[in-house]
Amino acid sequence: MKLINYVRVFLLGMWLGAAVYFSAAVAPGAFAVLRSYQSFNAGEIAGALVNRNLAAINLSGFVVGLVLFVTGFVKFRKVALSPFLIEMASVTVISLATAVGNWIIAPKLRALRLTLAAPIDQLSLTDPRRISFDQLHSYSVKALSVAMIGALLGFVMIVLRARRDAQ
Repeated sequence: MKLINYVRVFLLGMWLGAAVYFSAAVAPGAFAVLRSYQSFNAGEIAGALVNRNLAAINLSGFVVGLVLFVTGFVKFRKVALSPFLIEMASVTVISLATAVGNWIIAPKLRALRLTLAAPIDQLSLTDPRRISFDQLHSYSVKALSVAMIGALLGFVMIVLRARRDAQ
């Protein structure tokens, strides 16, 4: 039974690390490097690269959250109700936030991009399509941030459970 808990900690730690690395290095790095070439469509290329990676982060977060939720019901020893509920709520938040990011926000961003004749960077900041894009992007960032906060809280709760189980 302890092995299951260690696998759960590993899965969540790997996902959280990937999500943090994506947010702190991959996304800003892609835009910085590609824009440094001053290409007409550097932002579009960087956005495509980031979207591809974000889809992997969101899909894996959804799956990891579901796996953690299902395996959270494996009884290791008598588990106190409130830490268990916090753990289950946090892994549910991961799955929900990444699902919203992947299957609700991302398709709306793609659909909006398809309606544009020029790269998003070329639209005026007051253009309604640019405003919509910026709002959707903000929601996407917030969804991933909420998932990462849930992952951090879940990680702590799972580690505490693993420590209790090891005693």
